[in-house]
Amino acid sequence: MQYMHKYASPKFFYTLAGQLTPWIAALTTLLLVVGLYLGLFVAPADYQQGESYRIMFIHVPAAWMSMFIYVCMAGAGAIALVWNVKLFEMFAGNCAPVGASFTFLALVTGSLWGKPMWGTWWAWDARLTSELILFFLYIGYMALEASIDDPRRAARASAILALVGVVNIPVIHFSVEWWNTLHQPASVTKMGTPSIHPSMLAPLLLMSLGFTFYFFTVALMRMRNEILERERHTTWVAQLLGSKS
Repeated sequence: MQYMHKYASPKFFYTLAGQLTPWIAALTTLLLVVGLYLGLFVAPADYQQGESYRIMFIHVPAAWMSMFIYVCMAGAGAIALVWNVKLFEMFAGNCAPVGASFTFLALVTGSLWGKPMWGTWWAWDARLTSELILFFLYIGYMALEASIDDPRRAARASAILALVGVVNIPVIHFSVEWWNTLHQPASVTKMGTPSIHPSMLAPLLLMSLGFTFYFFTVALMRMRNEILERERHTTWVAQLLGSKS
């Protein structure tokens, strides 16, 4: 516990994040390259959707990440509210831009997929609409955080908004089961055996892992920059910057 408490300090976390980031970035690159190669060149064409289904190797992981990151953001915000841990405030704040990017990517690729499948770029389908609401929640979180000058007050206010908005996550996930929607039901996370061929499932999972590690890579890099900004008046940051000059 003392070891974990040590790295809750911005000073020690900065060092740890610097050591981990290159390794996570390398793993991210490997997963994405292999996943894209398998998805674009090895996986066979779908018997119904043809070659157009390959966009799912971007769309589905992006949609998963949009929900996963929001849950991480809300969870970190809750921890920061209860235990007043500065690092979790930083993590929650740095989740939002990455999560918004993945949500936007999911919406765009979903529209590109929907045009040949449904004959329209957009439909007010339950899952599409709830995913759009998620995008607005990310934007609202970032706008609220930017509107308050004091970082600690901004983090607390934003954390409350994130916790309120987290109710949208199960709505997105279960929307295809609760309502009659155009969006196809779950084929990977359903109970029992996934209804997707292993040659398609493998690159899908690799891309999902690659997107996950990409998120952690970017979050760690952003947190290191924010730590330097927030702690710029401390002795250890002055010594660090002095040693690099």
